[in-house]
Amino acid sequence: MTDTATNNTRVWNGVTIPTAGTYELDAAHKLVGFVARHMMVAKVRGHFDEASATITVAEDPTESSVSATIKAASITTGVADRDNHLRSPDFLKTEEFPTIEFQSLGGVKEVNGTEFVLPGELTIRGVTRKVDLKVEFEGAGRNPYGMDIFGFSASTEIDREDFGLTWNVNLETGGVLVGKKVRIEIEGEAVRQA
Repeated sequence: MTDTATNNTRVWNGVTIPTAGTYELDAAHKLVGFVARHMMVAKVRGHFDEASATITVAEDPTESSVSATIKAASITTGVADRDNHLRSPDFLKTEEFPTIEFQSLGGVKEVNGTEFVLPGELTIRGVTRKVDLKVEFEGAGRNPYGMDIFGFSASTEIDREDFGLTWNVNLETGGVLVGKKVRIEIEGEAVRQA
């Protein structure tokens, strides 16, 4: 069923969703962030300033797909020395591997209202692993400039060592300087392309 007033949304399984088409992540309305443990007692947060994504909303929403690229060197945690270390061969090795890539696989699974799981492949430092993005659809509409948009948030957790990011320091008190688990958190708006 389509909303005939604006023709930019439709109702599917009781949820108003965007009509089928190609959407791009709006650079002005996005956050690609991460959280990692530091010294076993605190969390460090950071984000990537430069990221793009193409989202193809299919006629059957469960067949929708996403392709995303993050510029690895755009990492920032608010501390220049730490950011430079994260760009170095100890971590992201950004000169050799300038991008982090995500490509969805096989459409959506486990739909529950506005929440669903999007399986895909994440590539960091040339290493590709399967991950499941937990996505929440935040709504669809038309912005004041007449562009069709929708909002979403997504998250997943990875073991950084699975991607070859194994650098660490053992602490005298036990444990390690940097935790293995990294939570990835994404917030964004996507804009329909002509």
